[in-house]
Amino acid sequence: MLFVDEGGFMFKKEIVSHKEIESRIFLIRGQRVMLDTDLAVLYGVKTKYINQQVNRNIGGFPERFMFRLSVCEKDELVANCNRFASLKHSVVMPRAFNEHGVSMLASVLKSEIAVKISVSIIETFIKLKEMFSAHKELAKKLLALWLTQKQLSILFGTKRPAITKHLSNIFKSGELK
Repeated sequence: MLFVDEGGFMFKKEIVSHKEIESRIFLIRGQRVMLDTDLAVLYGVKTKYINQQVNRNIGGFPERFMFRLSVCEKDELVANCNRFASLKHSVVMPRAFNEHGVSMLASVLKSEIAVKISVSIIETFIKLKEMFSAHKELAKKLLALWLTQKQLSILFGTKRPAITKHLSNIFKSGELK
C-alpha cells in the first residue's frame, strides 16, 4: 500500500513479501541483482530519486556493487518482462544493484522504511544464496553418482559375467559380513 508524505514522496506502509522481492531479482553478468526501477517501486520513491542519491554518493557504489546495463541486457529484459516495457525507448540504461549495492542504497536513502525494506531484500538475497548453494551441492552429488554409474556400466559392460559370478560367490560365502 502506497502513501504520499508532505514532501510529495511516496512511501510504503508495509514491508513486501520475500516472494515479491524474489520475482524482482535477476541473474545478470553472473550476479543476482535488482534494477533501480524495481527498487524504486519497493522503496516507494521515483527511480529518478534513487539515481540522484546514487550520483550524490557515487563513491559508495563501486562497479562491484552496482553497474549500468548494456543495451543488449536492457533489450533482453524488455523482451522477457512486460513490466519493463516502459524502458524500451529509454536512452538511460537502468542500474543493477547486487546485495551490497542494495545495502549501500539504504544508507543513502536515509529513511526508516528504506532500511526495513533493504533488510527484507538482503534477507531474500541470503535465502536465495543458501538455496542455490544447496542445489549446487545436490548437483555435485548427482554428477558424482552419474560418473560412478557410467564407470560401473563401462566396467560391467565389458566384463560383466566374470565379475557378477565373482561377486555372487563373495556374497554367498559371507565374506562381506
